[in-house]
Amino acid sequence: MTIELLKGDITTIPVDVIVNAANSSLLGGGGVDGAIHRKGGKAILEECIQIRNRQGGCATGEAVYTTAGNLPARYVIHTVGPVWNGGSNNESLLLESCYLNSLRIANELTLKSIAFPNISTGIYHYPKQQAAEIAIHAVQTFGEEESSLEQVFFVCFDDENYQIYQKILSK
Repeated sequence: MTIELLKGDITTIPVDVIVNAANSSLLGGGGVDGAIHRKGGKAILEECIQIRNRQGGCATGEAVYTTAGNLPARYVIHTVGPVWNGGSNNESLLLESCYLNSLRIANELTLKSIAFPNISTGIYHYPKQQAAEIAIHAVQTFGEEESSLEQVFFVCFDDENYQIYQKILSK
């Protein structure tokens, strides 16, 4: 499994599955969540509503998947990252769970490529350096297991996250 770093808009990346940094309502929001819902179209929202009706949303650290609608992917995995509250409320374990649960779903679907945004580093205020370390460690740990995944992309929208990931991945 290879890990690649990209700077850009995750909604334009042609992969099997794009990960959405969703909120627990699954009804869209700001940041990457809003962009995925806008560009993906109503099919994503319709499936999110079905999931809500079935299970009442998505808990922090958990993940669910839907169609990718109009996006250049087959699926969207929606995962709910933790809101940063100083680090004493299991935020690191919950963030790690976002990545691991997303990877497990991709593997269950026997997908070959997945693209992650920088989960929880926007309006949830997770410190970017810590979030990047958790993300990379989770992916590397998962990569040691047998998996259908061949490519993992970290897609950074801003320069700061891109430089943080670049520094960690170059070690």
